[in-house]
Amino acid sequence: MLGQAIDPETYDYMGAVIWQLNASVLWHRFTIRVRRELAMRAGIRVKDFADVARVSYVKVGEYQRRGLIHFHAVVRIDGPDGPDTPPPSWATPDVLEEAVRAAVASTEVTADRPDTGKEVALTWGQQLDVRRIDTTGTDAGVLAGYIAKYSTKSSGASNSGIDRPVRSREAIDCLPGISPHHRAMMRAAWDAGGQARRWCHMLGFPGHFLTKSKLYSVTFSRLRTARRLHRLADLLDELGRSDDDVLIVNEWAWTGTGHRSTAEYELAAAIGERQRKHQQSMRESKVESSKE
Repeated sequence: MLGQAIDPETYDYMGAVIWQLNASVLWHRFTIRVRRELAMRAGIRVKDFADVARVSYVKVGEYQRRGLIHFHAVVRIDGPDGPDTPPPSWATPDVLEEAVRAAVASTEVTADRPDTGKEVALTWGQQLDVRRIDTTGTDAGVLAGYIAKYSTKSSGASNSGIDRPVRSREAIDCLPGISPHHRAMMRAAWDAGGQARRWCHMLGFPGHFLTKSKLYSVTFSRLRTARRLHRLADLLDELGRSDDDVLIVNEWAWTGTGHRSTAEYELAAAIGERQRKHQQSMRESKVESSKE
C-alpha cells in the first residue's frame, strides 16, 4: 500500500488506529517468537534458551507518509550474559535470518474494534527487508547513521499538531498544517477512546521511537552518568577548582503538595477556570473561521 493513493471513502481508519495502538505489543510478541524459533533450530528446549544464548536488539519507529508506524531494527544473537560472551556455534547469520522471517510470519495479536465490538487479528505487513551487518567493516558506522536518520524522520505532516496531546475532537479540526488523511486518523483515534484517544496526537501509536533490549549495548543510566561527570569536570575546570575542594549538594526533600489555605485554592481554581474558558473560546472561534 506504500506509495499508493489513499481513498478516504474506503480506507479503514479505525483499523489503522487499532494496529498502531498494538504495534508495540506485536513487537514484544515477535521477540518472544524469535527466541522460540531459534531454540527449535538449535534443538534445545525454549526454557533452556537463556542458558546458552540471548537475543539482543535495538529498534526505531518511523512514521510512513500514510501515517502508519513501521520499525527498523537490528537483531543480534549474543552469549547468555550479553555481548561480552560469545554466541553458541549454531548461531549463524542464516539461522538468525530464518528465525526472524518465521517469527514475522507467525506473530499475531488480537484486539477488539470499538466501532464493531468484534475481535480482529493484527499481524505484520508484507514488507520485510532483512540485511546482514558486517561488524568488522564499515557497517557499524553506517548503522549508527541509519538509526539516527529514522529516529528524526517525520510522517510527512507538519509537526505542529502531532507533538502535543489533543483535548477535544473539535480541536482536531483546528490543528494547522495537518493533511486530511492524518486528520482523519486522529479523529478515528479520538473515537476509539481509551489509550487511542490519549495518544490521538501520535495517530494512535503509544510507543517510544527508540527501544533496545537490556544488554544490547551501554545502558542509558551509564550514559547519563558519563554526561553528568563530563559537565561537572568542565565546570570545575572553568572555576579552576578540583574535586577535593568542592562540595556538591544535589539532594531534594519533599515538603508537601497542595495549597496552604482555602484562599490559595480558590485563587488557583479561578485562574484555571479562566484559562479553560479562554481556550474553549479560541477553539470555537477557529471552528467558526474554518466554516466560513
